[in-house]
Amino acid sequence: MSGSTGGQLLAEAKRRRTFAVISHPDAGKSTLTEALALHARVIAEAGAVHGKAGRKSVVSDWMEMEQTRGISITSAALQFAYYDYVVNLLDTPGHADFSEDTYRVLAAVDCAVMLLDAAKGLEPQTLKLFDVCRYRGIPVITFINKWDRPGLTALELCDQLENRIGLQPTPLTWPVGEAGHFRGLLDRRSGDMVTFERAPGGARIAAERRLTPDEARGYGADWDTAMEEAALLDEHDDASFLAGKTTPLLFGAAVANIGVSHLLNVLAELAPAPAARPDKTGTPRPVEAPFSALVFKVQAGMDKAHRDRVAFMRVCSGRFERGSVVTHAATGRPFATKYAQAIFGRERDTLDLAYPGDIVGLVNASALRPGDTLHDKQAPVEFAGMPSFAPEHFAVCRAVDTGRSKQFRRGIEQLEHEGVVQILRSDLRGDAAPVLAAVGPLQFDVAAHRLEHEFGSAVRLERLPYSLARRTRSEDRDTLDAEHDVEVLERGDGALLALFSDKWRLSSVQRRHPDLLLEPLVAGGEGET
Repeated sequence: MSGSTGGQLLAEAKRRRTFAVISHPDAGKSTLTEALALHARVIAEAGAVHGKAGRKSVVSDWMEMEQTRGISITSAALQFAYYDYVVNLLDTPGHADFSEDTYRVLAAVDCAVMLLDAAKGLEPQTLKLFDVCRYRGIPVITFINKWDRPGLTALELCDQLENRIGLQPTPLTWPVGEAGHFRGLLDRRSGDMVTFERAPGGARIAAERRLTPDEARGYGADWDTAMEEAALLDEHDDASFLAGKTTPLLFGAAVANIGVSHLLNVLAELAPAPAARPDKTGTPRPVEAPFSALVFKVQAGMDKAHRDRVAFMRVCSGRFERGSVVTHAATGRPFATKYAQAIFGRERDTLDLAYPGDIVGLVNASALRPGDTLHDKQAPVEFAGMPSFAPEHFAVCRAVDTGRSKQFRRGIEQLEHEGVVQILRSDLRGDAAPVLAAVGPLQFDVAAHRLEHEFGSAVRLERLPYSLARRTRSEDRDTLDAEHDVEVLERGDGALLALFSDKWRLSSVQRRHPDLLLEPLVAGGEGET
């Protein structure tokens, strides 16, 4: 493992662009991810544009449930070259039930693309995700999608960004023609107009034609309006963008591959390269320091033939070399990196070297969990862990066939290891009936599907009448267990959680037992979620 501070490492880090695509469900996130990969020439045809029937060719939605339901339920990593840049693109699930996965991804990126539906604008989940970006200091580029369909006006969408989240839009492209009557884009930096000829089905790159301002006047009132509106808005400023005060704004239609090349170029030109990352104490770890990395995701079932599990790590500093022995900060034990791979959706290739910003998949890394740090033995460091959200939904999980209890237990342990759901246990319920705790009910569907199809143990779920959890201590357990509609269970990390049916039941218990410890659960220092 090299701790080199030489020019090559800094030059390689400067080439990296590591970003996540975030949005409300159905804004077109997976479609945009496909379109970006298409424009980078790393896939020959975009899969998401064909609707649910065509999702089996979508590189970022590789899970069977994603392909059949038409939604993203887990994050995916795509690494590819774009001119002289190395792009690490992380697609995230948009549904609120899978917020934990998205929040973990945001701990591993340097920039985010916030995708808005032209007809819906800022939606609740988008607002929550932006708040996390602001908290983490992640600059945001905004892409207004679906401009080929009727929607809000461009100025209305700008007002939403400014008034609802305090983010000043600085458009780099501006639509010629209102939503649903998309005639092209005004490139504010060159002053030209770009028109598009959509490929059949939108599976291939739309042909572009660039017009001078004089030629664009042939578009009459639409061109004149675009010029007048764009003149009302601020120009891009790098410093204010990186400070999180402004957002470069672009328009397009991902399903038709329109405006996507502009977005990809903007990401390459404006998105920040990897920089010094604060460790657990807040001390910056320079990119040229010896190797360190943050594990932000663990995923099993990517290769059905081998039943392996992959730990995704973001290289934070130094150069990663496959086969080197590094240190696992949580245990202090050595960790071998023989099976390191570059990830492109489900596809994987052996990776020998990686630099700050790169996403590396470590195969069969059974000791690693989300939030773990790996580092060079001679230069220890530990980064802040991953958020653990307060669950609001609870269900007892039992194997349908008790003869498959071994497979059931192995599956439950794997889901807990990945953080798909939180697993709660008690002596009263026993190992055969753990309680699954989730942020949203769709997490139960994912858990049940994976237990049956990956581990061969069909399960029966019984919903419990609880809606909130509070951290407590062992000396308070007997008092809480004696209460009606209250149950105390132990989480895998040793935390004791008291479950309550609702906030009124919690208030009642607190009034009668004011000395009990009932702490709200917090998410990695980000406050109660």
